[in-house]
Amino acid sequence: MEYVDIIMPVYNGEEYIEEAINSIKQQTYKNWRLIIIDDASTDATIEAIERVTNDVKNKTLVIRSVKNLGPAEARNLGIRKSDNRYIAFLDSDDIWYKDKLKKQIDFMEKNNYGFTYTLFTYLKEQKKKAVKVFPKSLNYRQALGNTFILTSTVIIDTKYMAKEKIFMKNVFNEDTATWWQILKSGNIACGLKENLTLYRIRKNSLSYNKLKNLKRNWNLYRKVENLSFLKSSYYFINYVINATIKRIV
Repeated sequence: MEYVDIIMPVYNGEEYIEEAINSIKQQTYKNWRLIIIDDASTDATIEAIERVTNDVKNKTLVIRSVKNLGPAEARNLGIRKSDNRYIAFLDSDDIWYKDKLKKQIDFMEKNNYGFTYTLFTYLKEQKKKAVKVFPKSLNYRQALGNTFILTSTVIIDTKYMAKEKIFMKNVFNEDTATWWQILKSGNIACGLKENLTLYRIRKNSLSYNKLKNLKRNWNLYRKVENLSFLKSSYYFINYVINATIKRIV
């Protein structure tokens, strides 16, 4: 089995990071390496990491930044350290189901896919809501109007994609901008219709603040993709519709 590098940035994540790492340790796919980037945390994050990775030190690389880089640059630091075929992402407050890596990598190998995502479940204040609406695949134009791809569900096969294409843009909503960057070059994102990730929504997170999230996505159209006002409006309306359906269905 090929190895997968799991990129996990964390800033002041002591509350949830042990649960996230435990979900990696419980994976049925055993050929993994965890690359944690501590983004200058000021709480007990490092102590929590040391506690939960004590029995998997040989499979864990912890990088400590002396200054706060932000999630994009922190992930890029982890990507630079990656030297295995597959690259997966898991945020420090999200959780994988135990078959996540196995099912998704089997799906990729069977179909020769280079960029995949999966279904997921929202976890908000201990309440769970599974996402049911699911795009089978997304090209660049489709992804502009449907920001379905959740970072903690993504796996990329570097056999089909140079690492340079994966480096995240240092902008707000950096993950969405990065998926667009990858797809713009002609790649297709393919979806595995299985619910394999718990996505935690915290009160202080961007996902919780819907108005701020809307503004940041609008800025992506105008300032990152440099789309005209009319094109930005078209994709923005589609994004709002798809995001609403995803949450209520």
